[in-house]
Amino acid sequence: MREYLKKYVTLRRHEFGIMVKKAKKSKACYLFLAPYAILFTMFYILPVCSSIFFSFTYYNILESPKFIGLQNYISLILQDDIFLTAVKNTFMIAVITGPLGYIMSFLFAWLINELPRWIRTIAVIIFYAPSIAGNVFVIFSIFFRGDSFGYVNAFLMNTGLINAPVLWLTNPKYMLTVCMLVILWMSLGTGFLSFVAGLQGVDRSQFEAGYMDGVKNRWQELWYITLPNMKPMLMFGAVMSITQAFGVCDVTMALCGYPSTDYAARTVVTHLFDYGFSRFEMGYASAIATLLFLIMILCNKAIQSLLRRVGT
Repeated sequence: MREYLKKYVTLRRHEFGIMVKKAKKSKACYLFLAPYAILFTMFYILPVCSSIFFSFTYYNILESPKFIGLQNYISLILQDDIFLTAVKNTFMIAVITGPLGYIMSFLFAWLINELPRWIRTIAVIIFYAPSIAGNVFVIFSIFFRGDSFGYVNAFLMNTGLINAPVLWLTNPKYMLTVCMLVILWMSLGTGFLSFVAGLQGVDRSQFEAGYMDGVKNRWQELWYITLPNMKPMLMFGAVMSITQAFGVCDVTMALCGYPSTDYAARTVVTHLFDYGFSRFEMGYASAIATLLFLIMILCNKAIQSLLRRVGT
């Protein structure tokens, strides 16, 4: 056993020595990477680590943090009913809008890719515009107004489907559904652009070779040629889709108010915003952020395992 450990330690030292030598030879490369590495560490890694640390403390900004162990997590999971409602709403949004938005983004990108170049450029701008529209919440708040002047209520009343206006944005029965429709409409974002770029980057000679090897239709072409060549873009789109689905906050707050009626449109990020920026309970808010971070990592791992099977 000791001899095995000695050999293992010697091997690791040798590998470490090789890594150090390679690093010395690539000093210029590391110097160019240093600004990004410093900024990434300062604005991403350090905040995540500090959030994990503060999640084990009672911290209200005015006083120094007090270590309380797992009390924040115990209170969050066992005592905070609103948080459980927020988790349920967030998972419903993620399960419905995440996959649907991801599939819609790819299908639209695939269809647009078949268009002539100048038409494709215009179509990409049209499909991408909703994700960057600043007044999108104002538009939908007008559509789903709770009186007869709202476009949806006016249409349904004129067609005789309803007799009285529906309170779309204040009735807990409809609030989450309306929010999910808006989120789906805004889902053609960065992932959509990466799919368009990925489809443009597929080598056309592979399609000719595929038809010689027995590919008979466009679906087989998609599964055996297009998707395997787009695995990095598919992974990027999946990460963006998961991040957007679990990070929903602005849509629900703008449309349904803050807080929403009976917390029917409450999400995990809204709950975090409430404790972090309204109540200044940063320790509790950090615990919420840490749990959300872990959930997103697990979902990303699950998506990676599924994408590895594409084209196999």
